[in-house]
Amino acid sequence: MRIAYICADQGIPVFGRKGCSIHVQEVVRAMVRAGISVDLFTPRPEGPVPPGLESVRVRLLPAATERHPANREQSAFAANAYLRLALDLNGPFDIVYERYSLWSHEGMDYAQSLRVPGLLEVNAPLIDEQAIHRVLVDRSRAEWVAHRVFGNAAALLAVSAEVAAYLRTFPDAAGRTHIIPNGVDPSRFPEGLRPSRPAEPGTFTVGFVGTLKPWHGLRSLIRAFDRLHAAEPATRLLIVGDGPDRSVLEAELTERGLTDATVLTGSVAPEEVPGLLASMDAAVAPYQNSGRFYFSPLKVYEYMAAGRAVVASRLGELDRLIEHSISGLLCEPGDFEGLANALLRLRRDPALRERLGRSARAAIGRTHTWDETVSRILRLAKASARRKPVAAVGAAS
Repeated sequence: MRIAYICADQGIPVFGRKGCSIHVQEVVRAMVRAGISVDLFTPRPEGPVPPGLESVRVRLLPAATERHPANREQSAFAANAYLRLALDLNGPFDIVYERYSLWSHEGMDYAQSLRVPGLLEVNAPLIDEQAIHRVLVDRSRAEWVAHRVFGNAAALLAVSAEVAAYLRTFPDAAGRTHIIPNGVDPSRFPEGLRPSRPAEPGTFTVGFVGTLKPWHGLRSLIRAFDRLHAAEPATRLLIVGDGPDRSVLEAELTERGLTDATVLTGSVAPEEVPGLLASMDAAVAPYQNSGRFYFSPLKVYEYMAAGRAVVASRLGELDRLIEHSISGLLCEPGDFEGLANALLRLRRDPALRERLGRSARAAIGRTHTWDETVSRILRLAKASARRKPVAAVGAAS
């Protein structure tokens, strides 16, 4: 079987360290493990080929170099012609699988024209996200692309119930939306793995992995850790990752006198994450309630696979993934006092930490592996092969 995996998003370095990069790598790696031949179409491979992806054929698409937002959007849209040419030259393919991006539509057009299953993975309401958090000049064209790809896809794969609800607002996606949350490769997190950043004996380590951005709730985490550290001085905060909020967080740590109790690793390679998780006693996902929460956070799946005691905000997918007091602890988003109390409880109850970690590891291994994700993708492709074509939206202006 041959799959064309398309990631035309100019913001995703597919061999990089971002969460979206890891998502691409893990899905493709699971496809390779399933014996599938994968051609990866991307404008940004970047970095060395990760382990397990050596057999993947990388097909380069044009990378946008324009700085002006309007010109950059036009360039990304124009890349559709190159994508279609690359698909025609390197095909035929049994399945076309694409990670939805704002300007790419030829992947689903190609699948529709050749009557092969076209599966569209949707990770976020990208139009709204781009307009709110970045710059969106040509919203009408972005909406045209969304209607076209949602209509031409044989199946749409939403990473969360919230993304699925967003898709259902498009008549073009009617009856073809399926929820497939993110996953994890449990073999990366073996029991008994030695910590790569061990603390002093008797020290309780609270950890976070991810990009340092406002909606991840790291300022609430620092306030909660401040409370914990005051009550229990033998505690440490381990923050793994980098991002635009780093200087703000460093300033707050300094102001609160927590610098000596905190380790900030900066950006790390994916292969370093298991050892760093093994260095944590509790792993935290303190997301803020800043509007629609549509994420399916990779970090939490990895926390659970590593057998950590997880504390997360009671939001969206997290509320469905974690069973409170069984496979982790849930707190209200933004409630740093509740977070501090949960961490203090874990600090003082090692048996609870152990029980939560065991339960989390077992739960995630049963239902949320990347191999199972790809099995579901293949079943959807087989079922969608019988779908009747949908009339495509007309040409963009």
